[in-house]
Amino acid sequence: MPKPSKVALVHDWLTGMRGGEKVLEVFCGMFPEADIFTLLHVPGSVSEKIESHKIKTSFLQSIPGIRNSYRYFLPLMPRAVESFDLSAYDLVVSTSHCVAKGAVAGTKAVNVSYCFTPMRYIWDQFDLYFGPERAGPVVRGAMRILRPVLQRWDRKSSKRVTHFIADSAYVAARIRNFYGRQAEVIYPHADTEFYAPGTSKPGDFHLIVSALAPYKRLELAVEAFNRMGKKLKIIGSGPSLARLMGIAGPNIEFLGWRSNEEIRDHYRACAALIFPGTEDFGIVPLEAMACGRPVVAYGEGGALETVSENASGIFFREASARSLTEAVRKAERMPWDGGKIRARALEFSREKFVSRLKSFFDKILIR
Repeated sequence: MPKPSKVALVHDWLTGMRGGEKVLEVFCGMFPEADIFTLLHVPGSVSEKIESHKIKTSFLQSIPGIRNSYRYFLPLMPRAVESFDLSAYDLVVSTSHCVAKGAVAGTKAVNVSYCFTPMRYIWDQFDLYFGPERAGPVVRGAMRILRPVLQRWDRKSSKRVTHFIADSAYVAARIRNFYGRQAEVIYPHADTEFYAPGTSKPGDFHLIVSALAPYKRLELAVEAFNRMGKKLKIIGSGPSLARLMGIAGPNIEFLGWRSNEEIRDHYRACAALIFPGTEDFGIVPLEAMACGRPVVAYGEGGALETVSENASGIFFREASARSLTEAVRKAERMPWDGGKIRARALEFSREKFVSRLKSFFDKILIR
């Protein structure tokens, strides 16, 4: 791969080690001398590899209490990401689900955006975040005013990107729809070495591993398992926790966030992973599959590109508790082959991800 003289990596915020940060970590390995620019950094919240880079933050970092309230500063984020001085860098790579792709690169720089999704909360999933059941009237009213402003900025700033990479064909279609741009699809990786089958036999519970956020559609799972009376364990935390606990029956257990080792143990022991939302890609199903366990997923979004129906999982086609219930019961009757399920996950290994990225940069940097 041709080596650019100076590289900047731009990431929305560094507050935890989730799927986006795992992709950033790969770029840190590819460009070990790169500087990282981010709106906000909570020291120690991400991996040692990321923390070892020089990290430059925006003016949002100095706001008292920002680490617990940064989402409320969305209206300031476009200005914050545009405040970074990237004029000295000849390659800028953003990993973006919010505003990172709007960073202003130098006029001669190659500006690549690995886009996890256009901002879902200002585009097609606005009501999931700011509908009457999700936000108070003041917040909802303010966002209705700000939404077209943010949409105009989002479209305009997309023109700064010279090359888009999408993490799924589903996201590539959204980039095309909202930005009028083409994107090359390069799937991210799952840690298929760490997530591997164990010796325990599948247990009698189903599992959800997820941030407890509105667009995850976890209410469907809670309603379905309330009806069936089957055990459901939910690993995760987020703004929807109180709401979900309020409607959950005694058969549903909320475990909070757990260590990677504990999550792996739960993957290995579950009857199946439940994945009820429409995800842009979705690492969690691949982690469960790498442990040899099947997935019951909603048939839309990135899951259609990772889960092989009747081989590594089952899809339910309607966003309803009834449809999910039918899929769970069908999955219980299936003769799953853990080895074949894992083989599907291995198609999304880290090695393959890095190889595809290097081929992409070879192509664009040699021009």
